[in-house]
This record gives sequence, C-alpha cells and structure tokens, in this order.
Amino acid sequence: MGKDFKKTEEDLKKELPVDLYRVAREKGTELPFTGKLLHNREKGFYTCAVCGAKLFSSDAKFDSGTGWPSFDQPMNLKNVELREDESDGMSRTEVICKKCGSHLGHVFNDGPTKTGERYCINSVCLGFEKDNQEKI
Repeated sequence: MGKDFKKTEEDLKKELPVDLYRVAREKGTELPFTGKLLHNREKGFYTCAVCGAKLFSSDAKFDSGTGWPSFDQPMNLKNVELREDESDGMSRTEVICKKCGSHLGHVFNDGPTKTGERYCINSVCLGFEKDNQEKI
C-alpha cells in the first residue's frame, strides 16, 4: 500500500461492500458481463473504488467482448502497479492500485489498439467521475 493510504485491512473489511472486498482485497474476480460500468459510454475517468485514485480515462476504454471493462492504457502510471501473477496455474500480469494496494484485474498483450494492451479490470473495483466540462 502507498504510504498516504491510512486505512487498515480491518477497517476496509468493515467498510467495503462484500463483493468489492472479495475482489479488491482478496484478489477475486467478478462474474463476466455483470459489472455496472461494463457498458458505460460517458466521458470522464475511472477511479479506484477503494481509495479514489484516478486510474483510466474513458478515452482509453474499448469493448473487448470479454465481459469486463477494458482499457488500452492507464490514465496515470503513478497510480497503477503491475506485478507478475502465477496464481491459478497461469502466467499473467496483475494490475494493482498503487495508492491502496487493491487488486484491479490483469493486463494482457492482446489489445486491438496501437498500445497492444488490454487492461481487463473488474467493474466492482472502479468508480466513475463524469466529465462535466461545458462544450463551447
């Protein structure tokens, strides 16, 4: 966890909804095609549902057909950490919120955009802040 994040694991277990705690803190996975933000098309940015760190821009979101929100790059690399994950008999790269240490999902090198990356993120781990800028 980042040094600025002050909540204990005990606090988080009490405060977070059960499904968010299971995925974000126990490295679970939500069922595909069930996430509240999967089909979100509004302009804005996606945040960590645990600590509020800015993670992904709506401009980086695409429909991967996998059942989870997918992005081709993080909004700010200072807020995302990548770690090798050898769990479940697979070799993957885990995506973690650098501020609070929460599991977000995984990144794969099979994305259709020019970055070639697909950040496959559990919707339950995301918040969304709509872009409220007035268009002139």
